[in-house]
Amino acid sequence: MATGVKKVSGRFRKGDHIKVLDKNNLECARGLSSFSSDEIERIMGHHSREIEKLLGYVSKSEVIHKDDMVEI
Repeated sequence: MATGVKKVSGRFRKGDHIKVLDKNNLECARGLSSFSSDEIERIMGHHSREIEKLLGYVSKSEVIHKDDMVEI
């Protein structure tokens, strides 16, 4: 889901290694992004069931899947 995403910083592609920051701007996780930064900006704040409508194609439902993430 992208409902918890509040901001995207920098530019990255699908599959890139990215940092996840908490509300205090502290790193809390790292993972492989299922979407590009441009795609995340389009879907952030929306539920996973809306992703196909917003992007025009079927994709994963998580920005970073739990199997592709390490908590810090």
